[in-house]
Amino acid sequence: MPNTIPTARGLVQIMVIVLSLGAVCGSARAADPRDVFRSVDQVRSVDAVQSDGFVEIGGIKQWVSVRGRHADAPLLLFIHGGPGFTSIPSSYYYMRDWREYFTVVQWDQRGAGKTFAANDPKALGPTMTVARMVDDAEEMVAYLRKTYGPRKIILVGHSWGSIVGVKLAQRRPDWFYAYVGTGQFVAFQPNESRGYEATLAAARRDGNAQAVADLERIAPFPDRVDPKRNIENLGVERRWLAHYGGYYWRNNVGHEGQINPLGPDYDDEELRLRDVAQGFSIQALWGELGTVDLRDAPTFSLPVVFIQGRHDIGTNAGLLDEWFTTLRAPKKTLVWFEDSAHMAYQEEPGRFLVTLVDEVLPLTKTP
Repeated sequence: MPNTIPTARGLVQIMVIVLSLGAVCGSARAADPRDVFRSVDQVRSVDAVQSDGFVEIGGIKQWVSVRGRHADAPLLLFIHGGPGFTSIPSSYYYMRDWREYFTVVQWDQRGAGKTFAANDPKALGPTMTVARMVDDAEEMVAYLRKTYGPRKIILVGHSWGSIVGVKLAQRRPDWFYAYVGTGQFVAFQPNESRGYEATLAAARRDGNAQAVADLERIAPFPDRVDPKRNIENLGVERRWLAHYGGYYWRNNVGHEGQINPLGPDYDDEELRLRDVAQGFSIQALWGELGTVDLRDAPTFSLPVVFIQGRHDIGTNAGLLDEWFTTLRAPKKTLVWFEDSAHMAYQEEPGRFLVTLVDEVLPLTKTP
């Protein structure tokens, strides 16, 4: 057996290699996480797409991020939830690998995130309507088609964004390969009623006297007679809905709070304003949301794919199951995530990407 113990000269050579690797890779000691993830987040390929900045949409400056490894990959527009729950701050963690297959577009909607910070809230207020948000989304897609070529796009809507997504997909089916809904909204009144009832039942099973008292105090929820009470009591209802796994299954509040401050795209002040913007958007839109019922228009002229957490009571999974059976579309698919609630793309990120690749990407190759 040959002698495998390195000579003194060999040890010196090994140390030189190790030190050289250290110089290339950078120090393993403390560094600003944002700087680290900013470097990691760079898309490095000869035909990469990486653009971040303001675009004029709907007469105001709106923040748009476009990133992908290859310029010929299908465009995927992600319409975030909330209203006002921007996806960009945590996307470096949850969505980075999507760029291996898609050119991913994220957009801080009117009244949200960097868009909120760049505009006068007093001027924005009167424009915060569902119709205006759908018009903005249409302009957003028109901008993408003008900038990146008049090709079809994959449209993904999450939670509140799934209202905008459904309405836009039905308005402009020829612009999209498919509509993908996750945390899919269906109808306000039954959704809120079922969420409240499920949360109250969970609190009673748990023997949680405080939760039961809080929830009984805000009854009826939602209030059809006095809709103003819905926004006044929303914080109480959502607190306990989250506590009992309606947003994150078995994880209550998820990890957004820990992940966002490490991200490369938002600084501390922008994150603070993001929270302000979300409150602004909810106040502005929640009343009108009480009138939305997507069951009134069950026909799609393009493929639809739903990726839904089985335990979602924020946008009720059972309600989606019922709606799905009534939908008419050239192709429709419902994929259940058994270990997720409302935030499937964060709770099971690997499976979410695989589902996009297996169920949605082939639709971009169909003549």
